[in-house]
Amino acid sequence: MAGGGVTERYVWSADGTRVGVLSQGSGPGLVLVQGAMGTAADYSELAECLGSHFTVHSLDRRGRGMSARAYDTGHTVARDVEDVDAVLAATGARQVFGLSSGAIIALEAVKTLHRVTRAAVSEPPFYADGISHHGIRQLNADIAEGDLAAALVRSLLVAETAPAPVRVLPFPLARLLARAVLWADNHKPGRSARLTDLLPGIRYDFNVVGGMDGKMATFASLDKPILLLSGTDSPEFLRRSIRTLEGVLPQARHLEFEGLNHSGPWNRSRGGRPAIVAAALQNFC
Repeated sequence: MAGGGVTERYVWSADGTRVGVLSQGSGPGLVLVQGAMGTAADYSELAECLGSHFTVHSLDRRGRGMSARAYDTGHTVARDVEDVDAVLAATGARQVFGLSSGAIIALEAVKTLHRVTRAAVSEPPFYADGISHHGIRQLNADIAEGDLAAALVRSLLVAETAPAPVRVLPFPLARLLARAVLWADNHKPGRSARLTDLLPGIRYDFNVVGGMDGKMATFASLDKPILLLSGTDSPEFLRRSIRTLEGVLPQARHLEFEGLNHSGPWNRSRGGRPAIVAAALQNFC
């Protein structure tokens, strides 16, 4: 038991990866898939809000938290979909929600898995001109060399989510700022996972996102109901992306929330507003 009515369990994916899952609540099954730099614990408030309507299953994606696995350079979104499928098979859940890179995984799952009947996604990062694959290679090199401060800066720049100071500072100065951020995070009480623990796993996220360059149109064949969520405080490229995706999907409904940012589904301590997201999911699922 993980405490507070939350059950910790493990399932095994098709390639033998052990995937950790936190389950709580009662009702139809709903699987939550997190984005980069997060674990299942970052969905704890969303899961609590949903628990009176659903049995919520929050999985730790491979390479983080309960699902430790060394990075595989040949990783593709298909492996993440297999992880989700293992959770679906073990729990009987039929609905999926995903944030950011997790939203891409959720879309691919609802497209390819017969078990999934519908999905809700929050701001999947499709890049109109493609993500920087050169930047991804530099990021991977930073992590391989153990330079996590450089990796933190690079990840924000490549993802196009860097705050203004990081965008305008010369890289060496931005790296010094990132070192201070990592030091402060390592000394912050109550964190479920440290940035230094999560950064190596971000390579999985960029593999997923980079592997979907130019493939948004493949979701035009998706004939199941999809809820699209976004916020007015998110980067403009994400807001454009989700509007484009709405035009691609045959059965899509789009909700944009005033004041919500890219962290909207996460816990309030991470800038989220989980109650708003939970209400939208309850009305859709």
